[in-house]
Amino acid sequence: MSIGENAMVDAAAAIANCQRTVRIADSISSLAASTGAGKVTAAGVAIGDKSRDPKYVEAGLKKSFGVVSMRMIPLSRIVSYWSEIQGDRVAIYHEGDTITWDQLDRETNRLARAYESLGVSQDDFVTIALPNGIEFFKSTIATWKVGATPQPVSARLPKFERDQIVEVGAPKLITGVPDGSHEGYLTLAAGYEPDSAISGEPLPEKTATSFKAMTSGGSTGRPKLIVSTSPAVWDIDSDRLHTRLQGSMLIPGPLYHNGPFVWAMSALFRGNQITVTTRFDAEQTLTLIQDQRVDIVYMVPTMMQRIWNLPLAVRAGYDLSSLKVLWHLAAPCPTWLKEAFIEWLGADVIWELYGGTEAQGGTVISGNEWMSHRGSVGKPNATCEIIVVGEDAQPLPPNEIGEVFLRPLTGQGSTYRYIGAEAKSIPGGFESIGDMGYFDEDGYLYLADRQTDMILSGGANIYPAEVEAAIDSCAGVRSSAVIGLPHEDLGNFVHAIVDAPGGLEESVLLNHLADRLVRYKIPKTIEFSDEPMRDDAGKLRRKALREERLEKS
Repeated sequence: MSIGENAMVDAAAAIANCQRTVRIADSISSLAASTGAGKVTAAGVAIGDKSRDPKYVEAGLKKSFGVVSMRMIPLSRIVSYWSEIQGDRVAIYHEGDTITWDQLDRETNRLARAYESLGVSQDDFVTIALPNGIEFFKSTIATWKVGATPQPVSARLPKFERDQIVEVGAPKLITGVPDGSHEGYLTLAAGYEPDSAISGEPLPEKTATSFKAMTSGGSTGRPKLIVSTSPAVWDIDSDRLHTRLQGSMLIPGPLYHNGPFVWAMSALFRGNQITVTTRFDAEQTLTLIQDQRVDIVYMVPTMMQRIWNLPLAVRAGYDLSSLKVLWHLAAPCPTWLKEAFIEWLGADVIWELYGGTEAQGGTVISGNEWMSHRGSVGKPNATCEIIVVGEDAQPLPPNEIGEVFLRPLTGQGSTYRYIGAEAKSIPGGFESIGDMGYFDEDGYLYLADRQTDMILSGGANIYPAEVEAAIDSCAGVRSSAVIGLPHEDLGNFVHAIVDAPGGLEESVLLNHLADRLVRYKIPKTIEFSDEPMRDDAGKLRRKALREERLEKS
């Protein structure tokens, strides 16, 4: 695993920064391509290292990456750093539009000063409701430059849904929304440009306590924020995601999701050109890999399947020789599809990651490893412990399915904090992100069905309670149930069963939902019923409802 051109930097000085580095490493432990081997005890507990003693964490990181830390740079200064080295090189490419590193640095200095003039200061949240594009990056970087924390949301969120997120996060500023659209909050519309008289010179260095605050739905139907405990600094010599220094990354996914955000920004931090698309298109992805000489790309299995569904002549018509790494995550990848991509691009290119935005831990598996452990998502990273437990919360032996729980070696709550929710945990500080799975005898983790009712559709998490709350607010609806049903392309699609005893036109309900839910959460299919969806105790037979429909299909 390469660690960049300056691998001979004084290791003693690097190790002196171990505690600080481990804290940062933990925040992306679920995104870390660590080579630390896991093991399985008799109780089926897989751990990524010998001990929770920091010296073992330090030793594992040093063994995996050569040194612990080399060049830790505040995110408020990182664009300036690369501007001095490669100022004329393109930093971001978006569908024909480009911005160089020098332009990006000066324009975000001006934008940061504009944010400061509006009152944004240290550790404030800035809600960024901008679509994929150069403006999204500029708003995020300007936020870091004033010492604040970016909190991305979908630019397509209905105001009703965005209002709930704003209420939870209480940001100092919301960008990408119409002026005055959120009473009591400062807003800036998409396309905002600061006064040309504002200086583009460097600002004083500031470091936010948290480098990101991502949004997620919740099992209660209300949104929550997942706030990283990692400060806004980065070790640019660490390549845990296999990004090259000054390479070229393609992000065809929405930047308000954690995966695309972290992959894009971590590559930018290492001086990469970031190519980003407005939305995913299978052939456009191949075109960009070829034309922009992309060496690393982020995908979800839905993207991979859409590429594979292109005619063979189209797939074979592009030069993909520059591509060295393809990451896929966010949803299970069908075995046949992964095998097809390994055969097409080579096992060395394909990497898979399992973990959550909370970054309590995770697994990584290379294409070569996967060929010997088909279906696995890998072994625990060196910075975490993972266990599989039964209904009694006791660890299960290998090959028995239970709920997957994770814990960072630095302890529960050390990698994130929730706003608007509480973690699901068991004694010992292990937390669940809702997955079922099992370990084999070699310590490899395999995932089964999810424990929660969450629907995974096209790599996006959809919480039924949130959709049901929107449906139930429509006049004429008595109760509803939302389930996920299999879909060849998306993995699952949203299906709603609506109890409307007095009758309700589907078009009326869809119009109602369009004002309350982002498009991908709106049910693809709706069936109407005269029977209540919940019993007298308020319980919903979601699993049974899903099984009944699967039997009929």
